[in-house]
Amino acid sequence: MASMRDIKRRKSSIQSTQQITNAMKLVSTVKLQKSKQHAENSKPYFDQMYRTVTSMLAKSGDIDHPYLKAKESGKKAIIVVTSNRGLAGGYNSNVVKQVFEQNFDPKDVLIYGIGKKGCEILTRKGYEIKRDYSEVIESPLFEDAEFIAKELLTDFENGEISEIYLAYTLFKNTVSHIPKCIKLLPMSKEELTAEGEGNESDDRTIMSYEPAEDEALALIIPKYITSLLYGAFVEAVASENGARMQAMDSATSNAEEMINDLELKYNRARQGSITQELTEIIAGADAIS
Repeated sequence: MASMRDIKRRKSSIQSTQQITNAMKLVSTVKLQKSKQHAENSKPYFDQMYRTVTSMLAKSGDIDHPYLKAKESGKKAIIVVTSNRGLAGGYNSNVVKQVFEQNFDPKDVLIYGIGKKGCEILTRKGYEIKRDYSEVIESPLFEDAEFIAKELLTDFENGEISEIYLAYTLFKNTVSHIPKCIKLLPMSKEELTAEGEGNESDDRTIMSYEPAEDEALALIIPKYITSLLYGAFVEAVASENGARMQAMDSATSNAEEMINDLELKYNRARQGSITQELTEIIAGADAIS
């Protein structure tokens, strides 16, 4: 059985850790309120952008455009949105699992990393980090998403990458965060039709373009990719803070349980020590008499 001194030291150490986890929980709670409001305000626009563009492309017929044409060569690009810090439960690992679940050969994948933790895990698993934009996730701006989208589309046009995927965490509410991996480009006719089934209108009238379809899509697709990226960044920040708040709250509660258990053990050890001393005193008194 541990001595009272060991128990006391252990209890003091856990109390120090509890103070840290409680402080981190409070900080995450404050950050969550701001990021949650931002995500909820932005979500309707980005959801509508996704539905509108996929519906439009589904009604466009067979368009021979570089952004929509499947490429025979080039690696698959996955934009992985994680955090720069840990202590957020399974937040980072759940996003990385979405990459693994695609069952792509790591040699056939290029990672465009948003967040140091995801880059670290994927590097250890043998994935190549094509570009690291980890600083972006600290305070994401629309201009950041626009810059990343431009570089992605340039690599896509040059044939370096043949497909573009986005792995991030969807912010549903404070306690529910859903990791997702969606395909951005190119999208087949079947995929576009499936995405458009949830739209309010079932009109399948062929889309007409003014100006010409090539010129229109060259303007629309970059804005579409930029919007989805920025929406993912905003939701990822809210999800990260929500996950960290829950993790720190759980850690604080666990620390409290451990402290209570150590107090019980300390009291038992103290009671045993007192009993031992009384026994020795009585034995000594009996020996004298």
